[in-house]
Amino acid sequence: MEFPAGTPTRVVVDGLRAWLAGPSEPDPLVVETSGSTGTPKRVLLSRRAVLASVAATRGRLGGSGRWVLALPATYVAGVQVICRSLVAGHEPVVAEEHASLTAALGVRSTTDTFLSLVPTQLHRLLDDPAAVAALREVHTILLGGGPIDPSLRVRAEAEGMRVVATYGSAETAGGCVYDGYPLEGVGLAVAGDGRIRISGATLFDGYDGDPGLTSQVLVDGWFLTSDAGRLDDDGRLHVLGRLDDVVVTGGVNVPLPAVAARLRAHPELTAAEVVGVPDEVWGQRVVAFVVATGPVTLAEVRDWVAGAHPRSWAPRELVPVEALPMLDNGKVDRMALRERA
Repeated sequence: MEFPAGTPTRVVVDGLRAWLAGPSEPDPLVVETSGSTGTPKRVLLSRRAVLASVAATRGRLGGSGRWVLALPATYVAGVQVICRSLVAGHEPVVAEEHASLTAALGVRSTTDTFLSLVPTQLHRLLDDPAAVAALREVHTILLGGGPIDPSLRVRAEAEGMRVVATYGSAETAGGCVYDGYPLEGVGLAVAGDGRIRISGATLFDGYDGDPGLTSQVLVDGWFLTSDAGRLDDDGRLHVLGRLDDVVVTGGVNVPLPAVAARLRAHPELTAAEVVGVPDEVWGQRVVAFVVATGPVTLAEVRDWVAGAHPRSWAPRELVPVEALPMLDNGKVDRMALRERA
């Protein structure tokens, strides 16, 4: 079963309802990845994997209930919101059918309400007092789909919200590591090269039509992700970014996510993303795209990065933009930024 991008949300909800209710294991669900860093992949998810994820999420959050769908229904995060709600016996509240997400959250219910967002959505909602009041009533807000600035979470929790940071992908049936710790039944390890590896019942069956790529990333029961990470002494995962987000510029390895995170902490910048592009002199040139509240110079940005990291990590080029290009699932379109740079 497959729901191409643009499929009406209610069609997806009804299709998933039938897929979940079948008496025997149905054909796998085909979920396409976002393609934020390359060509989208067609991920095959069994009903067993999806239900294992639903059950593990319920166990970690300490309850279940009605979910509000504020994400695209055809991506894995949206699919899971729908499935969690249906399995709990509740029709999901579709935000696009209401005047606003705040209005959707205000739909009366006799059960707990849950929500899944990407960081950009939560950032915008925190500027709306009515939305803040509505979010305080939500049992749990899952926050995933990209790097989460600590200040965003601190601000949300200061407003009385319960926020849980998630890590996962379509290949793991969505988020499978919550606040750094794997869900029940999920195996987590970091290889010698820093690559994050995941095992367990939530794993996908493979890539549709691409057995070669499947064999490269599914090895001995483990999914070899494209992300780098480390485990601290408590076994908590810290995601450092994609393995291919480390570029070599002037002979120095620069982890782009760390540079971007530093830029987002600048008081004059409301958003930032960093990419590497080929350069005849440096090998790779670090380019920063920023949304600023006022004039900001390359020298200022370089000094700011150097205040927390080696100066060699600082961007060589600064591109002010009105807004970062976004994909439908709320992630920054890094491919578009690379093409522009």
